Amino acid sequence: MRVGLVQLTVSDDPAANLAETLTLLRQAAAGGAGFVLTPECTNALSSSRDHQQAVFHHEGDDPTLAALRAEAKVLGIWLLIGSLGLKTHDPDGRFANRSFLIGPDGAVMARYDKIHMFDVTVSETESYRESAGYRPGDRAVLADMPFGRVGMTVCYDVRFPYLYRALAQAGAQIITVPAAFNHITGAAHWEVLLRARAIETGCFVLAPAQTGFHPERAGKGRRTHGHSLVIAPWGEVLADGGDAPGVVFADLDLAQVVAARGRVPSLTHDRGFAGP
Repeated sequence: MRVGLVQLTVSDDPAANLAETLTLLRQAAAGGAGFVLTPECTNALSSSRDHQQAVFHHEGDDPTLAALRAEAKVLGIWLLIGSLGLKTHDPDGRFANRSFLIGPDGAVMARYDKIHMFDVTVSETESYRESAGYRPGDRAVLADMPFGRVGMTVCYDVRFPYLYRALAQAGAQIITVPAAFNHITGAAHWEVLLRARAIETGCFVLAPAQTGFHPERAGKGRRTHGHSLVIAPWGEVLADGGDAPGVVFADLDLAQVVAARGRVPSLTHDRGFAGP
């Protein structure tokens, strides 16, 4: 199975971002990818809640989702929309950070709301409070595809290994980690965290990423790390998207999942313990 990871540098303008995403989607399909993945925040990156309120939609009328579903059908591909910022009907007005798996008929096959919120202080001048604008999900999600079972996660989830272990023990062979990873923490932790999750679970890890500087009309903008990665179940990096927008390809052989878990069957070695 050939996968194509789309690496983007989105702005806070969903219409402009959609045009670029469609171009790269077609490039991935032309390169032979039957499963194409986009990053977290495919529709827009913005730090302004007012701007998000103006450009985000509910799932049922989101133009980015509708267009990408239609394009997946035209291209006949499986598509992971890494995530979209969407309005919800929550009383506090918070948005959802929602990942979608789209089938080659354009249907939504699975949806996952990011569980772990990025509430961190990266440096003296840079902090994030994702939970102020987004409400966390509360359900892990597996989806069956013709070529394997996929566990869906998003970005900051990667720091919580119990989620990945639960997905693998429930049958995941591939885990998706679409991201808009901060450039500071990304340089230090992105690759090692993804490799660790692959090694611990014996899964392929597919991590399409945002990259570069993301301009905002209503904010100062932000930087993301890039380096979309495909990691094998034994921990090898099979593909690295570097720091420019584009598509990175890799060919997956799920026999490697069986082989890695056979060599180190740690998923079957859980033991209860007392304390601490």
